Amino acid sequence: MPPRLQILRSALERVSLTAYQPLAPFLYPAICQQRAASILSSLSDTKGAYNKRIRRGRGPSSGKGKTSGRGHKGQKQHGKVPAGFNGGQTADEIVAGKRGFHNPFSVEMAPINLNRIQYWINQGRLDPTKPITLKELNSSRAVHGVKDGVKLLARGKEELVTPINIVVSRASAEAIKAVEMAGGSVTTRYYTPFAVKKITGGEMDPINSLQSRVAAAPPTEEGAKAVADAVAEERRRFKYRLPDPVRRKDLEYYRDSAHRGYLSHLVEAGQGPSLFFRTPGSTARSKKTSGRGPKSTNTSEGRLW
Repeated sequence: MPPRLQILRSALERVSLTAYQPLAPFLYPAICQQRAASILSSLSDTKGAYNKRIRRGRGPSSGKGKTSGRGHKGQKQHGKVPAGFNGGQTADEIVAGKRGFHNPFSVEMAPINLNRIQYWINQGRLDPTKPITLKELNSSRAVHGVKDGVKLLARGKEELVTPINIVVSRASAEAIKAVEMAGGSVTTRYYTPFAVKKITGGEMDPINSLQSRVAAAPPTEEGAKAVADAVAEERRRFKYRLPDPVRRKDLEYYRDSAHRGYLSHLVEAGQGPSLFFRTPGSTARSKKTSGRGPKSTNTSEGRLW
C-alpha cells in the first residue's frame, strides 16, 4: 500500500525542526559550483577568437561564393600582381622616381630609461656595485633586440635613487644629469653591430679597447708595461678586441665631454671636440703686414691640415 501524504508531511516537519548547523562561508563555492560531466561535450572557444580560413578554389563551400572573393576573370583572379605593376607600362617609380629618403648613416639605438634600471635593481636583476654595460643589460633582459647600441634616456629620473656606473652607446643630457645627481657616472663608448653581437656572446670586452687602456695608464714605463699586460690578459680571455671609431662624426661625439665620451681625454685644455673646425679664440690672428715690410713666406699658417 503506498504511503499516505499525511505521514510524509509529518516526516518533513520533523526534519525541519532539527537544529540547523550552517557551514563555513568559504565552503559555499565548493558546494554550489558542482558541474556535471556533460559540460565537457559543450565546451567551445570564445566567439571571434579565431577566423575561419578561406579555402581558395573550393566554390560555394568556401563561404565566399563561387569565386571565393576574387571576382571575375583578370590577372588578379588568376595570379598575383607585383607591387608597383602598372599594367605593362613603365612603372611609376621609374617615371616619377621613388618617394622618401633613406639615410645610410642612421643608427638604430635600443632605448633604456632610468626608471626601468631602478626597477631591475630593486628586483636584483642588475648589480649596482659593478659597471652596468651592454652585456648586463642584455643578459638581464632590460633591453631587447640591440642592433647598433643602447641609448640612455631620462624617463622616470625621479625614481633613480641608487648610484650606478653605466656604460652605453649614447645618453641624453637629462639622463646624464640625473645619474650624476644620484652619485653615479655615465660613460658613452663606441659599438658596432659586430661588437654588439660578440659582447652579448661573451667573446669581447664590453668596456676597454686599446685607446681606453692607453688613456688610463700613466705615461711611464710602468704604465706601458701595465697596458701590455692588460692587452695580453684581454687576448687570453676574449677572442675579439673592442673596436674604436674611425669616422669623423663618431670621433667628434665620443671626444665631447658633454656626452661623457670615453675619448674626451684626447681633447686638450681649451680645445673643442671637433676635428674640422678650430675652437674660436684658440689661435691669435696674424697681423697684416704693410707694403714696406717683408711678406710672410709661411703659406701653411692658418690651415687646419
